[in-house]
Amino acid sequence: MTDEPRATAELGLRVDHVDSPIGLRVDELVQPGLRRNPKRAHLLVSTVLGKHIPCDPARVIDAGVRLGDLCAAALADSPGPVAVFGFAETATGLGHCVATALDASGYLHSTRRSVPGFPVVGGFEEGHSHATDHALVPSDPAVDLPPGLPLVLVDDEISTGATALDAIRALQALAPRTRYVVASLVDMRSDEDRARMVAAAEELGVRIDSVALATGRVTTPDGLIDAVAALPPTPDPVPAGRRGSATRVDLPWPDGVPDGGRHGFRASDRPAFDRAVEKAAGALRAVVGDGPVVVVGHEELMYLPLRLADSLARIGVPAVFQTTSRSPAYVLDAPGYPLRRGWSFRPPEGGDGRRYLYNATVQGKNATVVLVLDPPADTDHLTAPDGVVDALTSSGIDVVIAVVPVDPAHLTAERRR
Repeated sequence: MTDEPRATAELGLRVDHVDSPIGLRVDELVQPGLRRNPKRAHLLVSTVLGKHIPCDPARVIDAGVRLGDLCAAALADSPGPVAVFGFAETATGLGHCVATALDASGYLHSTRRSVPGFPVVGGFEEGHSHATDHALVPSDPAVDLPPGLPLVLVDDEISTGATALDAIRALQALAPRTRYVVASLVDMRSDEDRARMVAAAEELGVRIDSVALATGRVTTPDGLIDAVAALPPTPDPVPAGRRGSATRVDLPWPDGVPDGGRHGFRASDRPAFDRAVEKAAGALRAVVGDGPVVVVGHEELMYLPLRLADSLARIGVPAVFQTTSRSPAYVLDAPGYPLRRGWSFRPPEGGDGRRYLYNATVQGKNATVVLVLDPPADTDHLTAPDGVVDALTSSGIDVVIAVVPVDPAHLTAERRR
């Protein structure tokens, strides 16, 4: 019997620790997983992000605070305001946590959603991702991407640094500055990757520092992509004898308060946002009772569901946090593998492609799923056959559909007054 992770023991995918400035190990922060992707077959499944694995919300927030502290130390010679940028879809909540920890003047994350009335002012690509395009849609580029300020770029994982460099080039063209910090939970770059970032900084005439909770190395055996493609398909979830219930709650949310950083989140937004989270959590408590619950955000909508889960936990409701995903990971219900079960469903916004949710348990057991969405995802597709609610209730899971009535147009109008 081996203690190695399943993907290591059976396929030779290794994740090795190198160093950490705060005493954490890479294998405490990520577990090796697999995905059927012809560009990259391995997946580093974070234990502190709240994407694929349900997490204690306090642990997710703590990881963001620790990363923010490392950023502050890196910027100790540049006192004054700082701005923060997060990468969709996995790091939108983490980036917001870092922005809060740094008391940043503003926070913006990239998006893969087309928003009527919001022009795309820039973008870049993520070559190995299942969804490659990143768009920038701030409500006011001059304020949400302030030129001149040091900018912290936050991602959950830096594998080669190529995406971060593409983002820096795009951001530098929009709002030039001389200082960047690339921050991640884990940094898995090779020496050659690091040298490329140094060369790019010289080319652009900027300084780029890198910080991470831990550094490590990924070893992918030859033929891993073909080996993963040849694995037997994961059976669809077996329908339960009892279909779960579906309950809807429209959460209270004040007009003009952003639900995250898709169109920019400013320091001045924090007090109203914090009050709104507490009020919304109270409304949820009246519906979910004593729990336990898995608070599930919709793709890029990560920070608000995270904060809701944290508020519920602080008022005595056992709550964990995670989100849905665009990434088709490989699911295997076996000890030592991080993705034990999963659901595939049509996008609630409509259109092509599939969306996914993994694990969704509290201590390995079913719990009520609180699905937090904004109005663009609140459609007929949400509750139709082959939608996410249908997929979960078919497995016997009770679902609370919690809609945050945020109108980006109202946000823009409030800011222009």
